[in-house]
Amino acid sequence: MKVHISATGIHMEADTSTPETAVPSSVPQPKDDFQEELVIRPLHSGDIYASFQFRTLWETDFMRGNKVSHYRLFPKSLGQVISKFSVRELHISFTQGYWRTMQWGQPFLPSPPGAELWVWFQDSVTDVDGTWKELTNVLSGIFCASLNFIDSTNTVQPSASFKPLGIGNVTDHSFLRYATLPREIVCTENLTPWKKLLPCGSKAGLAVLLKSEKLFHSSFHSQAVHIRPVCQDWQCKTTSWELRQTLNVVFDLHTPGQGKREWSLFKMFSRTLTEACPLASSSKIYIDITDNPQGEQFEVSPATPLLSQAMVLGDRRTFSVYDLTQQITFGTVRSLNLLIRWKSRDMLRPLLHGERYVAGYGLQTGEIHTLMYNNHPYRSFPVLLLDSVPWYLRLYIHTLTVASKGKDNKPSYIHYQPSKDRVRPHLLEMLVQLPPNSVTEVTVQFERALLKWTEYTPDPNHGFYVGSSVISSLVPSIVAMDTNSTREQPLFSSFFPCKEESSYFVRVYTEPLLVNLPTPDFSMPYNVICLTCTVVAVGYGSLYNLLTRSFQIDEPSPGLAKRIANIIRKMRGVPPL
Repeated sequence: MKVHISATGIHMEADTSTPETAVPSSVPQPKDDFQEELVIRPLHSGDIYASFQFRTLWETDFMRGNKVSHYRLFPKSLGQVISKFSVRELHISFTQGYWRTMQWGQPFLPSPPGAELWVWFQDSVTDVDGTWKELTNVLSGIFCASLNFIDSTNTVQPSASFKPLGIGNVTDHSFLRYATLPREIVCTENLTPWKKLLPCGSKAGLAVLLKSEKLFHSSFHSQAVHIRPVCQDWQCKTTSWELRQTLNVVFDLHTPGQGKREWSLFKMFSRTLTEACPLASSSKIYIDITDNPQGEQFEVSPATPLLSQAMVLGDRRTFSVYDLTQQITFGTVRSLNLLIRWKSRDMLRPLLHGERYVAGYGLQTGEIHTLMYNNHPYRSFPVLLLDSVPWYLRLYIHTLTVASKGKDNKPSYIHYQPSKDRVRPHLLEMLVQLPPNSVTEVTVQFERALLKWTEYTPDPNHGFYVGSSVISSLVPSIVAMDTNSTREQPLFSSFFPCKEESSYFVRVYTEPLLVNLPTPDFSMPYNVICLTCTVVAVGYGSLYNLLTRSFQIDEPSPGLAKRIANIIRKMRGVPPL
């Protein structure tokens, strides 16, 4: 039984005729195109959410083995990766912090803490595992990350959770690989190569706002790269490669210097905007004013008469638009510094939310609890849960229980692949129906394994990280979704294709787990070495001293009277006493 919940729907594959962008057939289009946009959404918690989207489209074909030698907007390093490793789709993200869904709502593009990488290879690849290993090493060098630590022990092959987001009807999941590194730390050395992939770098356009000292001084920071083939026209006669670089950041209300409950581009990024990227065909800033129709909650200045509506996460949102390609946007000072001043705030609950934690005591057994919240008052909907658990947590799959409102909730689809010690992790996928206004709890018991002493990390008492669970679902929409993807729409609302008017695709990541394992006393070898060296030094040193020392008889020195007598005898020429 094949069950798929993805952006294209349930029990559905990606449609090859789905167009991605609206391109009139009568108008000749350039071979490549670059767009950039920034979405600012004031959150109900009082924080501010900024989402950068950079999109590069290139009408070329990497799949047929054609050698591409001229690169204009598309970065050459990623183009060579696509050609050499026969990549159909590539999605990689680096995230610092955890997205607080209950406080901030749903993000435009979700990502788990740490590093996440999932790749669809072309069907011409014969050795997928070998190609996957080489690809992770190359990407590790491109993004200055620890992706080279991805191996078979933390790589899984999902059967339903991750479907292609571009064109193509791929059903053979043997060409899909998914891995996470929940302990990966994101810093400046990851941001710098990411910015160098942009056509204008960080010299012009929206990228001038990406200052590392501000971005990493935030509650949440995530940068990602998505590569996929998309349709260029509504008939999908020609295809293009889409490179989408996204960066999401949440600034805390209680950040030092932000106590006045007002935000501006300069306060958030220490920069203002003076121009768009010269290579960009579109450069816009969107401010979400849906919850602020009359200015009761916050005030935006300078004001703009341009308004736009878009279907985002099952709701029709209204945005104030600032077009950076128009000189009138910058005014007479030729500088744009948007200001958002809060007046009041309230809280809204998202329809789908997930949590996970470890229960139990001791260092032998434990339980993993996953909570999935359906906050819709009267609609139930199915969710697809994916769990990847390391091999050193030995799951007792017969203890798996799923309960909703105190009653058993039998999953309609379960796919489980057991682990092999030091070879592969556990993989658990299940399709569960969430009742309305309920909390569904999934529990499973596990036993901790004792590792070899060489397998422990340098700080074993800190614990071992377990990657986030992935919850995918088609959530009921408040309004009818627009399934006509040929219409021009903002980048932040066009990443996940929509096939149904009554629902929209949502992917939620839970918290990563930190599990303690039985840890030997690593100070004992040090103590044994010190004691052994001391005994050897004392014993061998004493024996060596006795065997090599030479003894001589030392006569006592004569007294004063005898020395005086010898001096007198010497003067008289008489032998001394």
